[in-house]
Amino acid sequence: MRSARLRVQNNIRWLVVGLWALLGIVTLRYAWLQLVQGDELAERMRQQVGEDYSLQSPRGAIIDRNGRELAVSTMTKSLFVDPNHVEDPKTLAADLAPLIGKSEEEILDDIAIGGGFAWVKRRMEHPEAEAVRQLIREKSYGNCLGFREEAKRYYPNDVLAANVLGFVGTDDKGLDGIEQAMDKYIKGEVTDTFLYTDRRSRPILESIFAKRRYQGDRCKTIELTIDSAIQFIVEQELDKAMAATSPAAITCVVMDPKTGEVLAMASRPSYNPNKFLDYSPEVWKNRAVSFIYEPGSTFKAVVAGAALQEKVVSPNQIFVDPGYVMVSGRRIQNWNGASFGTVTFTDVVKNSLNTGFAQVGLRLGAEKLTEYAKLFGFGEITGIELPGEESGLLFNPEDMRDSDMATMSIGQSIAVTPLQLVTAMSAIANDGILLKPHIVKSIRNADGSVYMETEKEEVRRTIESVTDKMLVGLLEEVVASGGGKKAAVKGYRIAGKTGTAQKIREDGAGYMDGRYIASFCGFAPVENPKMAVLVMIDDPLGIFYGGQIAAPVAGSIFAQLFRYMHVEPTDNAFLGLEEEDEKAPQKPAVPKPKHVYQGDVPNGKVVVPDFTGKSIREASKTATDNGLKFDSEGSGFATGQSIPANTLVDSGTNITVYFSP
Repeated sequence: MRSARLRVQNNIRWLVVGLWALLGIVTLRYAWLQLVQGDELAERMRQQVGEDYSLQSPRGAIIDRNGRELAVSTMTKSLFVDPNHVEDPKTLAADLAPLIGKSEEEILDDIAIGGGFAWVKRRMEHPEAEAVRQLIREKSYGNCLGFREEAKRYYPNDVLAANVLGFVGTDDKGLDGIEQAMDKYIKGEVTDTFLYTDRRSRPILESIFAKRRYQGDRCKTIELTIDSAIQFIVEQELDKAMAATSPAAITCVVMDPKTGEVLAMASRPSYNPNKFLDYSPEVWKNRAVSFIYEPGSTFKAVVAGAALQEKVVSPNQIFVDPGYVMVSGRRIQNWNGASFGTVTFTDVVKNSLNTGFAQVGLRLGAEKLTEYAKLFGFGEITGIELPGEESGLLFNPEDMRDSDMATMSIGQSIAVTPLQLVTAMSAIANDGILLKPHIVKSIRNADGSVYMETEKEEVRRTIESVTDKMLVGLLEEVVASGGGKKAAVKGYRIAGKTGTAQKIREDGAGYMDGRYIASFCGFAPVENPKMAVLVMIDDPLGIFYGGQIAAPVAGSIFAQLFRYMHVEPTDNAFLGLEEEDEKAPQKPAVPKPKHVYQGDVPNGKVVVPDFTGKSIREASKTATDNGLKFDSEGSGFATGQSIPANTLVDSGTNITVYFSP
């Protein structure tokens, strides 16, 4: 009995020892797994049940002032490969190539990268992604191929406002235009997270819903001041002008002069931002802010305003125009080489007489010319919400000679951007008050609330109100009966100024022969301006005068905008526009010069006749009859001459007459 009890006790004792030993082993094993191999095992588990994902939210939209979409983002599939799990690279490449539009060699290069991840094709179109998805199912490529979602940018209107909008790179980074300038507000948000997936990398369990509901703290929408309808009108007119004049480029800006809002901004040639890589980087540029040029006679509006403000001239002051003036050894002549005789300052502005403006520039002096140019915003960037803006070029007044003052007063020897020029003209339309131009109207949160709104910003007063009204009257005469007549619209009062400037050589050493920039800048209606329009035509073929090729484009834009914006005609507006017979060639409407030389003509001398409006045959006969040698340039009717009319010269002097169709 006693031995049986001892045997039971020994068995229990050994059982307890065994249990303690087993518990010790389990404890040690548990400690080993947790403390020594814990991290490694946890990572192996994660790899088996899921993977790390970068979840991206779509990029915020860009809309116009009426809510029309200009740029939007959608989530698309991007295909990746796990090179470590590719068993037969050549077969995989051969299967994928026809489905995704890449060569087999390119796909093999992707696989050759090695490691556990490599992109094959990013932001695929939906049909491509579905075709690859079907291939994965059929060939069991789920262990080596997979998809990640990424945002893709779309521009539903293709070319419309392309140079304003810019485009987005492969990493959702804005690379030009508004996309670049507003990138920090609308760039999609990326968050790294862990999702549970099946063997084909498809989210499972709660990860399905985590992926679907992810939006990120983004979705800010950029609302532009651009009106898509006005932008469309402008771009249509630029396309017509490109076909008609075959220039290197055309730029147009339409601005609300009372707010500084840009209603349209366009350049030609342009591009489709959906396929921006198919185009030269040169056409990506927004010429309205990045192109600088000599403004020519359009700048005379600023000089006229400065002269009126400083009281060095009045609208009815008399000028004697001999056709040219010599300033510091430099000859400055009128655009047509003709003399207009005794004229008022109103005539000087209306007919854009270089001789008169050269005199005005000398009266103002270097300091005042530069001061008013800066008051109107030249020589510094405007600060508009667009990248790549240039500041232009102005003289240092301390370095200016008399010839520099004279040339600056006619819009030469300085450089401006189209945006600066239309902003300055808008200041004239706005009672002399310069506004800061802007193209972003507001930034809105995902719920529609306003994150930021751009207010009208007054920069400074340029000239006094009474002076501005006089200046507006002069500029209205330019369109009513002067060089800007082709910008006129029957029933409406329009003010503006034309310009024709020679192009500067790329090395800055003088001007290019026969290369010009034609422009018109104006506003309407005069009694309550609602739009300022600039049209700049760079290096046209054939006719190159701003009044002949830029003003008609502006006039057509004005006419369409009057209808679109429901601007009623003015009862007593200028209605005397002549109807032209388009069937017969028209002689250019050039004002007849008045006589300067009076008295008897000495022996051996002749008075140069006025050739304006004559055909080549008529001009040749007139020159011969008057004892002059004759040369011609161009064809059509005479628009200028090398020696102004009514000049006393030696008999037998050679004269060149310029003709345009």
